[in-house]
Amino acid sequence: MHAIVKTFVLFWLLLSALGIGLPPHAAAGTAADQLGRRVSVPDDPGRVISMAPSITEIIYALKEENRLKGVTRYSDFPAAAKKLPRIGSYVRLDIERILALNPDLCIATKDGNPKTVVDRLTSLNIPVYVVNPHDLDSILNTILEIGAILNADHRSKTLIGDLRRRIQRVEDRAAQSDYRPRVFFQIGISPIISAGRDTFIHQLIDTAGGVNLAAGSNAYPRFSTEQVLALEPEVLIITSMARQAVFEQVRDEWRRWPKIPAVRDDRIFLVDSDLFDRPSPRLVSGLELLIRLIHPELVEQSQ
Repeated sequence: MHAIVKTFVLFWLLLSALGIGLPPHAAAGTAADQLGRRVSVPDDPGRVISMAPSITEIIYALKEENRLKGVTRYSDFPAAAKKLPRIGSYVRLDIERILALNPDLCIATKDGNPKTVVDRLTSLNIPVYVVNPHDLDSILNTILEIGAILNADHRSKTLIGDLRRRIQRVEDRAAQSDYRPRVFFQIGISPIISAGRDTFIHQLIDTAGGVNLAAGSNAYPRFSTEQVLALEPEVLIITSMARQAVFEQVRDEWRRWPKIPAVRDDRIFLVDSDLFDRPSPRLVSGLELLIRLIHPELVEQSQ
């Protein structure tokens, strides 16, 4: 099997060198991606590969999913994305599988996709547009850029307008309170891992009117149980991911410490991690959920 794959790649390289056998849509021009790379982008890409779940979600949100011909393993939202061909995980991409899908454009992300894969695809004359969202504003800009590439400018601007209104609504509600509850957001079990300052989670907690107890220079700091107890979190949030039963067990273990304000006041919550770590439109849904958990009194007042 390895020999067959190697032969396939060599054959593709030969065709590329001869200028034949390339994807059917000719490039109409170049565009600078979010890494400053000049990328030849087809005028109307019809065979798009998404190299991260967040990119898949953005393309579906823009209603351009008909262009998608391949996605990564954990592209599971919306449900229809599960039916698309897989190209490996976003950190372990299958180059041969990508080539077999004959893409005319790949959309990658700096956070996760190996540079070696991006460079290899580029050397094979496959355009790879790389995005690098790192906060809410850059996520909105990413949506705008992908919308432009896929000729969905109107839909991208409409979507961004809606997302901005929702973000502003949360900011307005959070501004109504001078008190910012102490929040511990647990994303790892053994050891206990939280999210520091340079993360989406930190920005969401801050925007929702909370204090991130893990804020610091380390993006994903580790804690002992004793350190968390000393922080006295008023709100304790645990991401469920795909291991719901395990995280419910973690919640039960925290309940053994009734002196923690979050335990005493029954403010331990399980949440879907995809709402907080995927730079997609659903991150705004995560923000809206956070303000309900951190400041339920503000949400009740506005209803």
